[in-house]
Amino acid sequence: MEDKQSSLSLVKGCGNYDKQEQIQLKKAVIIGAGIAGLASALRLRKKRFEVKVLEANTYAGGKIHAFQEKGYRFDAGPSLFTMPHLVDELFELFSLNPPDFFRYQQKEIVCNYFWEDDTSFSAKADRFKFVQDAANTFNEDPGKIERYLAKNALKFDLTKEVFLEKSLHKLSTYLSYNTLSSFLQAYKLDLFSSLNTVNERAFKNDKLVQLFNRYATYNGSSPYKTPGIMSMIPHLEMDGGTYFPEGGMHRISQSLYELAKEQGVVFHFEEPAKEIMLEGKTVTGVKTEENLYQADVVVSNADVYATYHNLLPTVKKPQKVLRQERSSSALIFYWGINRTFKELDLHNILFSADYQKEFDTIFDKHSVDTDPTIYINITSKEAPSDAPSGCENWFVMVNTPPNYGQDWASLEMETRKNVIAKINRMLKTKIEEHIEMEEILDPVKIEDRTSSFRGSLYGTSSNSQFAAFLRHSNFAPNLRNLYFCGGSTHPGGGIPLCLLSARIMAEGID
Repeated sequence: MEDKQSSLSLVKGCGNYDKQEQIQLKKAVIIGAGIAGLASALRLRKKRFEVKVLEANTYAGGKIHAFQEKGYRFDAGPSLFTMPHLVDELFELFSLNPPDFFRYQQKEIVCNYFWEDDTSFSAKADRFKFVQDAANTFNEDPGKIERYLAKNALKFDLTKEVFLEKSLHKLSTYLSYNTLSSFLQAYKLDLFSSLNTVNERAFKNDKLVQLFNRYATYNGSSPYKTPGIMSMIPHLEMDGGTYFPEGGMHRISQSLYELAKEQGVVFHFEEPAKEIMLEGKTVTGVKTEENLYQADVVVSNADVYATYHNLLPTVKKPQKVLRQERSSSALIFYWGINRTFKELDLHNILFSADYQKEFDTIFDKHSVDTDPTIYINITSKEAPSDAPSGCENWFVMVNTPPNYGQDWASLEMETRKNVIAKINRMLKTKIEEHIEMEEILDPVKIEDRTSSFRGSLYGTSSNSQFAAFLRHSNFAPNLRNLYFCGGSTHPGGGIPLCLLSARIMAEGID
């Protein structure tokens, strides 16, 4: 049974509670120590819960993990950092100064883009420079580019409170003035046009269309299927900025893990949840192989699909939600490169020649295109200690379908050959001669390590107008005391949305 550790030892960071308050602390159990699980633990700790986190792995952070090999350090998972204030506010909850614990720098260059005809474009963070450079490179009217960016910002402003900051599954959300205002201006949101259609209307240059189409991949979707409202995503990156955390992306999860421990959150690693316990329709705790943890509140940071199928075997499943198309996954090659490339920066994209064919292959054929778009992340550009002197650590990723039982060994071999050939063509090199260490991550391994159903990176895709409404709510609609957070729930996948899911979840708990 559960260790009877006293609540007295769990309140050192939560203020000066008297003895009576300590005894009356309610108990919360978080399933999973991913970024949303860490944020949920902190938010419930602030609400004076005694918080325990159950994690199957030996570490906290979920997909935000890191490893080192032969002098190279790699962030294993997410590589793009936006909306850093969502991390800062977790420190501010406890009246702490965020830079004392977690630091980051804004990037002047958002991303470097490359095409097969030797066109290249360096996207600047400064909006004026971006517009002027894009107008010159792609022969577009700067006024059109500026109006496009302004419309993206408007979409974000109209929808952020409804779609990102509140539950879509509570009536109170739809009774507010801001929600009514947003719906009255819905015609501005391009809900019934695809992202590609919106971008083709905005620009005549195919390369600029492709550049803005790529933002569909930020939630694991196809620009030819996801609605045009997703053009607000570049606003978060271009107007909000992209950042590099000191210590790499891994520092995001580790700083929150350290904060949680300091605030009295207790972690149980290598102790996966086996079942969520029920009394009728009320959740009472979580069972593991070793213990039974009684709880007033249970929060699942596990994939919604895995939660229902593995942890709630007797509960009726929300089939409409669970049947939703999964987001894309990835093949990632971690390469130690024994030379440097001055034309590359922290974020780099080598575009495919036929973008629509690539996404049709991923989502319709469930395979990897022979000419995939390649993303290369090189943290040693910002942190030279991440690679030996004169070398670079390459995180090389291509988008793939989720795991439907494909022959991943063959796909890895074929994709690796195609990726090397493409890099050699576009960067005028022989990259295979410079790879001195290699690790590979595929959808099967992603699923094994993170319990993300089929290895999808963002839970369900957003390949329909109603995808946002079909994500699982941050609470269990038919069970008391069970809540959800993370990429498979509202508002979606990626670090910022996972952090927002924890905020929405916590605000729903009295």
